[in-house]
Amino acid sequence: MDLLVIKTGALGDVVRTTAILPGLAKKQRDLRVTWLTAHGALELVRGHRLIARALGVAPQDERSLAAARAELAATPFARVLSFDDEEPLCALASALGGDGRDGRLSGAYLDAHGVRRYTPDVSPWFDMGLLSVHGKEAADRLKLENRASHPELFARMLGIERGEPELELPSAAREFGARFAARTLLCAAGPVIGLNTGSGGRWESKKLSIERTLELAAGLARARAGRATFLLCGGPEEAERNARIGGGLTAAGLRWVDAGTENALLDFTALVAQCDLLITSDSLALHLALTQKVPLLAFFAPTPAHEIELYGRGESVASLAPDYASYRPDADTSTLTVARLLPAALRVLARHGK
Repeated sequence: MDLLVIKTGALGDVVRTTAILPGLAKKQRDLRVTWLTAHGALELVRGHRLIARALGVAPQDERSLAAARAELAATPFARVLSFDDEEPLCALASALGGDGRDGRLSGAYLDAHGVRRYTPDVSPWFDMGLLSVHGKEAADRLKLENRASHPELFARMLGIERGEPELELPSAAREFGARFAARTLLCAAGPVIGLNTGSGGRWESKKLSIERTLELAAGLARARAGRATFLLCGGPEEAERNARIGGGLTAAGLRWVDAGTENALLDFTALVAQCDLLITSDSLALHLALTQKVPLLAFFAPTPAHEIELYGRGESVASLAPDYASYRPDADTSTLTVARLLPAALRVLARHGK
């Protein structure tokens, strides 16, 4: 049976959506999965043990979409799972899977009038999104009231067992991580605690402030009698921020190692995999850490903590402010205090630390 998954972004969403694959494969033994994703996310899916073919596309480029459609049309897909709500991808889903009335399509599509819609079987997810048939205000309320995690919701919608996201690192990436750890003596002084407290340029309210990050690191070092190494993680947009954090760690006399901010996706994942604990915002690093079974302390302000499943390998600390889970870029983060974060981090280390 040939199945097409359309999920192109964002990167963290692509990673966490791979949690559906084990359940689908268990339910349909002869399953052959094709995954359509953005070019920038190809590395995250093309090595997956349950994906037979991964195809890249530029979702806003007509020629790229036309080429993908022509290639995909050669396969008679028994089912299409369409998890993106952008109009060009909805149109592609309709062309390959129909409108859902024959059971081949689940997810977002374009109806005969060119209107974006979604099939009833995936309403628990899309009812909380931009396409919600109930309107934005009701969608926001449903999202806030929801207590099911992303993998729980998707398993329920698809009628499968709940799974975990997977990302098998190729040998080159694993060797990169091992060489980095050896070169920097990363594991020479107690547990490796990753600090990934930024969130790129868009979501200021997902971040932990530089001052609070440094205060948290100092508290962890004291609790560990100085035996801890901090691995400073982030992407290109965190370069300046991480330089300031690094300077503060040095001034405080803490041992730290710079992971760099220009790593390729799989190399970055290999560095995250070196951690005994990753302290992270709701970001790509969180989802990559889950694939490597890295213990986590995750904090949340504009996004809902209950949507993220940690699989018993960490703790979440959520904002207590009235605008928690509001998706506001200026959401209040003042209640994400060190007094709340530090005990949670120590508990995770005590339970899962090497």
